[in-house]
Amino acid sequence: MFSAEFRLPRSLSASKKKSRVQALIDQLGLRSSAKTIIGDEIHRGVSGGERRRVSIGIDIIHDPIILFLDEPTSGLDSTSAFMVTKVLQRIAHSGSIVIMSVHQPSYRILCLLDRLLFLSRGQTVYSGPPDGLRGFFSDFGHPIPANENPTEFALDLIRELEGTPTGARSLVDFNKARQSARLAADKPPLSLNDAISASISRGKLVSGATEGAPTVQNHANPFWIEVGVLTKRSFTNTKRMPELFGVRLGAVLVTGFILATIFWRLDNSPRGVQERLGFFAIAMSTMFYTCADALPVFLQERNIFMRETAHNAYRRSSYVLSHTIVGFPPLVLLSVAFASTTFFAVGLAGSTQGFVFFVLIVLASFWAGSGFVTFLSGVVTHIMLGCAVVLSVLAYFLLFSGFFIDRTRIPDYWIWFHYLSLVKYPYEAVMQNEFDDPRKCFVRGVQMFDNTPFGGLPEAIKLNVLKSISSSLGVNITSQTCITTGTDILEQQSVTQLSKWDCLWIAVAWGFFFRFLFYISLLLGSRNKRR
Repeated sequence: MFSAEFRLPRSLSASKKKSRVQALIDQLGLRSSAKTIIGDEIHRGVSGGERRRVSIGIDIIHDPIILFLDEPTSGLDSTSAFMVTKVLQRIAHSGSIVIMSVHQPSYRILCLLDRLLFLSRGQTVYSGPPDGLRGFFSDFGHPIPANENPTEFALDLIRELEGTPTGARSLVDFNKARQSARLAADKPPLSLNDAISASISRGKLVSGATEGAPTVQNHANPFWIEVGVLTKRSFTNTKRMPELFGVRLGAVLVTGFILATIFWRLDNSPRGVQERLGFFAIAMSTMFYTCADALPVFLQERNIFMRETAHNAYRRSSYVLSHTIVGFPPLVLLSVAFASTTFFAVGLAGSTQGFVFFVLIVLASFWAGSGFVTFLSGVVTHIMLGCAVVLSVLAYFLLFSGFFIDRTRIPDYWIWFHYLSLVKYPYEAVMQNEFDDPRKCFVRGVQMFDNTPFGGLPEAIKLNVLKSISSSLGVNITSQTCITTGTDILEQQSVTQLSKWDCLWIAVAWGFFFRFLFYISLLLGSRNKRR
């Protein structure tokens, strides 16, 4: 039905498309397994023969004039191979031209074929009906024994001749002479253009011909219908494998639980400030690392995507948009789950407004990270290579995010990577969400000695030092005097160029940008070579 939505003309109503699908299911002998999933290595589904017939059905749903199949019987048992060939015979009798390559067909399959073409290193050694094999090889001087399969005898003889110095040249020349004599005596065979015209006259759904020459059909549906059908299929596949989202949600909840218990209820002290910085760096980078599981999604669908877009079933832009639509709702749930697990447990500032922004920036991180990984999946072709690239690049993003070394200390020849770092913008956004309050104090009085060699001195000595500093500076500094506010911390960390909302929108823009690059990679990497 999915193939019918894309490949049948828009002029056909939905009821007629459904009728065509049901008729094809009966024609392919798939009625008993119509409600069975195809299956894979893990999920048991249809048999090998049924799977092959489904593949055939996908490509004949639009009633094509010419159907070419590459070894449709390979890997099947004799019964399944015979049933597949029987289906192809019925398709041929309906008016289509069916061409298939086959290796050593059984005698039953041989009886179903109308014409045979034997090749030896690209040259024709026989072309004609199956029942003409015995007379052909008898005239050639190698009669076929009565109890032997004609095709097996022919293949063995051809292989034997190929092992000689002259190869199968003698058989090729004999076939040419025989064909020339036959053409001189009989009327010429039906040309391809005439055969196509005959198929069209039998009521083929898609003529696909211009002046007798076949062409590649354009997209049968407008953009929005393609997006709807692709989105429906993706949602169906996602619903059938809920364990994938369950694993992602579990990983995010476990990570959030670990971070919440490690950074439990941080106080407003110099040590609490350092712990907050560590929490923000780990939390934001974790969002990107958990997006790496999006890498296999397109890599597993690549062959299907290439096959479907090869005959213009849908636009690449439709695929990208539907891919984005299906992938976004899980990101929202993951963002809310992580923020709910960590925000209040760690004791971050901002109350309800701060929590909402924290959810948004986590969502933006997931959005940008999944976009980056999606783009890489369109560039690399192997999952192991893709994982290596994703992990290494994300490590570089974290290195240049501003946590390990602030912006003013990064050398000029590396500063460009700081602005390209996807982790930089969520990290600075949560920093400002936490510390962008000049009234909130994080270092008071004697706390200024924390994390210094004077931190271990008795409290009385620290107070005396404060009095000495006060008298020297002419400013009254007590144990409750605020030394460092949240704004001061942002200045110390060089988080002053962008507001938290600017960082949020830049992260969102990165997500759109990488999905646009994903579209470009599909456009360049899967061109329709037959166009």
